[in-house]
Amino acid sequence: MFKNSHSVVKYYFDEFICEGDRVADATAGGGSDTLSLKLRVGQSGFVYSFDIQNEALIKTEKKLNENGITDGYKLIFDSHSNMDKHISEKLKAVVFNLGYLPGGDHSIHTKPDTTITAVEKSLDLISEDGFVIITIYHGGDSGFEERDRLLEYLQNLDNKKYNVLLYNFINKPNCPPMVAVITNEEFLRRKQLGKI
Repeated sequence: MFKNSHSVVKYYFDEFICEGDRVADATAGGGSDTLSLKLRVGQSGFVYSFDIQNEALIKTEKKLNENGITDGYKLIFDSHSNMDKHISEKLKAVVFNLGYLPGGDHSIHTKPDTTITAVEKSLDLISEDGFVIITIYHGGDSGFEERDRLLEYLQNLDNKKYNVLLYNFINKPNCPPMVAVITNEEFLRRKQLGKI
């Protein structure tokens, strides 16, 4: 059962990311998702991790190193909206954790335009059986503009190409984070028909 956004993300990591996969953390932040992804893909897998704050990348590298991980990843000091300039291979998953760096400057946070651009590029980068998962923090310092514009974008994705599932804990107080998962509709249809 899912009790919060973290449990939803953990489920998708555990169930669908395997040893040897290539994945991307679009928002390195404190490094928790980058670490979890690297542990899932193992020695033979690879993780790309993006952030526009050097402080976030330093925290991420420290977390990886403290867990004995010294290779099989690349930390990229750039906006996730430029991920296509850094990645040329297909990815099993692209993970977003919107909002601001925990413990950092709240005035520096993800923005609707660059986030939507990054999601569009993620959809081009994921493999046929891949997925994009987005934890949407909203309210408080981050406001609601990013949430509203992103949800509008997701609702208008071509339903013949993509499935978009939204987890929203509607009876919890204080604007709990939502989680959106985008998967390939054609792959799911073929799998259901037993053609994969």
